[in-house]
Amino acid sequence: MRFAALRSAQDVIALTEELGFLPMFRGTIPGFSVEDNCPPELWFADGVDGPWEWKGPIASSGRCAYGKFFGGRAGFVSREWLPDFCNLRRDGYDFDARYDDGLASAKDALLYATLTSRGTLLSKELKRLCGFRKGGRTGFDAAITRLQMQTYVLIANFDYEIDSHGVPYGWGVTRYGTPEALFGAELVTSAYDRAPEESRERILRKLREALPDAEERAIAALAG
Repeated sequence: MRFAALRSAQDVIALTEELGFLPMFRGTIPGFSVEDNCPPELWFADGVDGPWEWKGPIASSGRCAYGKFFGGRAGFVSREWLPDFCNLRRDGYDFDARYDDGLASAKDALLYATLTSRGTLLSKELKRLCGFRKGGRTGFDAAITRLQMQTYVLIANFDYEIDSHGVPYGWGVTRYGTPEALFGAELVTSAYDRAPEESRERILRKLREALPDAEERAIAALAG
């Protein structure tokens, strides 16, 4: 399947809001990603903004959540579908309850507690505060990805170095935050009155509607 060509951050936001969910990179459902629908000349081109530059403004727009949600790979979830997505991926657990039940590691708990106490943090700040360094704690990437897959952490934006002309450059440093900090606890927890399985069925119905040609197992894997 193919959608209209994505040529701006607003195009990506609009498609995410239409479909509810949108992976950044090509995956198991043909045509269902930013990569599939964005002209190749907009990827990593000098002097031209493309998806790599758009992802920060989209993440900070308040209209879409961004993070490593789909098989540990990045993608977008619309504001409308974020509550059900969190309800499903958290499986009915607030983080503290998950930790108390032995379903989260001390490392994950440290990262989550540090983020919740600070609002948002750059990855380098979060690593420093939690002791992830040479000769210290290891496994930051795995832990922060796991927290994103469980929707306790999102990517809030990217911070760039600025050259002498005031132009951003480089790959950008990831800034993390919690969904509650970025979207408000009232929105994020608004599907908590539903069982996680009900949220899953709602998400599956939405994906089947948006992707009528996709295989059921691929849709189920996307929902998680």
